[in-house]
Amino acid sequence: MNNSEDNGSQLTLRPPKNRVERRAIGWWMLQSLAFFAPILAASIVAFVLWEAARPWLIVAVVVSAVLLVVGVVVEPLWRYRVHRWEATSQAVYARTGWLVREWRAAPLSRVQTVDAVQGPLEQMLGLSTLRVTTASAQGAISIGGIDKDTAARVAEDLTRIAELIPGDAT
Repeated sequence: MNNSEDNGSQLTLRPPKNRVERRAIGWWMLQSLAFFAPILAASIVAFVLWEAARPWLIVAVVVSAVLLVVGVVVEPLWRYRVHRWEATSQAVYARTGWLVREWRAAPLSRVQTVDAVQGPLEQMLGLSTLRVTTASAQGAISIGGIDKDTAARVAEDLTRIAELIPGDAT
């Protein structure tokens, strides 16, 4: 936790300081592979078995292959360059996305729940997603690709700080 904002300054939307773990690149690659590989495989099978539709199915094969390459090579590296996060004694900051970037700041006075969540791929890679739910119509801030121990520690710290703030987070 960074205490540089304890001086009572206004909460501002600013670039967060921390990168996600480098292992997040592998996590994003595996997610894209799991989504696009079956589509490419189905397109290839249809191309091989359905001779009459080959002129049209070649388009599906090429598009599926391009999407697979973009999803496995380009997207994870780009996301790693963009994704940042930071938790201070006043707020949680996150910048996510690759085509559409989202910058968010959630004041701890608005925090309702803090969770560290791990899907199967995250468990395999020792990663976690920090999910901070606030009293906001925009929904939770989810910061994926954080080391599992760091996410657990930050979740515990944020929960402890949020408990000290009076009010009902609405």
